[in-house]
Amino acid sequence: MARVCKHIKEANLSVTPSGTGCKECLEMGDTWVHLRLCLECGHVGCCDSSKNKHATKHYHATKHPVIKAFEPGEEWRWCYLDDLYVE
Repeated sequence: MARVCKHIKEANLSVTPSGTGCKECLEMGDTWVHLRLCLECGHVGCCDSSKNKHATKHYHATKHPVIKAFEPGEEWRWCYLDDLYVE
């Protein structure tokens, strides 16, 4: 049976991004691999393949549960609380 995540169902898909790149990496003059968008507040952070992992750090600081890919052509979402990936 497929798992269901209420956080992903309730996520705001029309949130306004905080910018076009990882907010913290840009502030510190660093680079990233891929970007993630917080579907609660619009924070743009770098993925866990990036050395700084700002998207996950944002989750730990805020407890905002759902992110989505912030890359062209990618439409998946992830819920940190339920450890669930949805395309």
